[in-house]
Amino acid sequence: MTNQFDLVIRKGTVVLREEVRQLDIGIQGGKIAALGENLAYSEDTPVYDAEHLHIMPGMVDAHVHFNEPALGHWEGFATGSAALAAGGCTTYIDMPLNGVPPTVRLSALKRKLEAAEGHSLVDYALWGGLVPGNVGNLQELAEAGVIGFKAFMSCPGGEGADIFTEVDDLTLHEGMKEIARLGLVLALHAESEEIVSKLAAQALAEGRRGAMDFVATRPIAAELEAVNRALFYAEETGCKLHFVHISSAEAVQAITEAKAKGLDVTVETCPHYLVLTSTDLERLGPVAKCAPPLRTSQDQVQLWAALASGQLDILASDHSPCPAHMKQGDFFEAWGGISGAQSSLELMLDEGHLRREVPLPMISRMLSLEPAKRFGLHPRKGEIALGADADFALVDMKLSYSLQGSDLFYRHKHSPYVGKEFGCRVKATYLRGTKVYELGEGVVEKADGIWLRHAAVIGGEEGG
Repeated sequence: MTNQFDLVIRKGTVVLREEVRQLDIGIQGGKIAALGENLAYSEDTPVYDAEHLHIMPGMVDAHVHFNEPALGHWEGFATGSAALAAGGCTTYIDMPLNGVPPTVRLSALKRKLEAAEGHSLVDYALWGGLVPGNVGNLQELAEAGVIGFKAFMSCPGGEGADIFTEVDDLTLHEGMKEIARLGLVLALHAESEEIVSKLAAQALAEGRRGAMDFVATRPIAAELEAVNRALFYAEETGCKLHFVHISSAEAVQAITEAKAKGLDVTVETCPHYLVLTSTDLERLGPVAKCAPPLRTSQDQVQLWAALASGQLDILASDHSPCPAHMKQGDFFEAWGGISGAQSSLELMLDEGHLRREVPLPMISRMLSLEPAKRFGLHPRKGEIALGADADFALVDMKLSYSLQGSDLFYRHKHSPYVGKEFGCRVKATYLRGTKVYELGEGVVEKADGIWLRHAAVIGGEEGG
């Protein structure tokens, strides 16, 4: 019997939830309609020969900052999503804080949606924000379809910082109660403002302004204190928590212990903590500045051990771009964010699988399946399975290259990974069965990415 498919991707090495197998993938109506060896299809069916390629589920990047509305000159939906497409990412969740206004009220959410519509090459969901004074606005944001809420336990800085300020303890506790009632997740930047602000003030007063001086003002103790405080409030309120960009094995261990006690909590780290160290920060300069900062090589070894033991749930880029001039000069004044979204999947395949032999299904779980499950996008997104969206990253695991600025699709083509040698490369990316990127051809012109509302929202369709 001949099947009717819109496209067949033939003989790829397919990364499934529990195994890796050579399979054909039949696609119909943007969905995965068949998985099998030697699928039968009509002669006029378009075929992509992937015999020498690995097929990963499209990455679901739960942590990007695209800065719209108003700050698209830092990065916008068009350039940011193009970079993601080139890196094998097919879904992202945009953070609420860097646009003007920040996404802390329904009116601001509508402005962000207007900025995104018709400009994203891949699918997207949106975070709402929790800040002092807006606990009463969380329900309207939830009903509109935000994926969850983001709060800072230390000062976020940057544009819009007069509105998107760090939460005080009362706001955090009250916000958690409300988010628990709404059934969504609170994502937290966990660093103690009490600790980091005083250490920074002391360093500046003493004229210490170098790379290692900056690192010393944001110690692991500041991360660990904030994590433990948030876990205490979560136990009190029943709020689901997600800790973003955790940089230390000590904090991962505290979260792991909370899970064992029954708390509904997940932990994310970023490729830069697994690939770069504080020594690289000294070498590269502010282009590698982020918060929490890069840690020592020994801290990194411990973080890889936590990953290998299954303690990490999600890998996300925390893509936080800015114009190049903001990454120059004084370490304390330079913008604190890394441009890395285009490289996330390749970094984890290169450093995790090729160099450290982390199994591909495990890497795929952290890059795709777990973020999709945690934030209400599964089973539509997150894995290669019947009925799921036909979202794929086709990767040549033997194609080595050195990343150049000219390879980047960001608005501002700087990244700490420029010049890095990769042992693999994304060859093509498919979104809902349509190719959105191919190496040598670039990204498509038509932006067909759609907004994905939270699947749990009553009375609204997912997508559109």
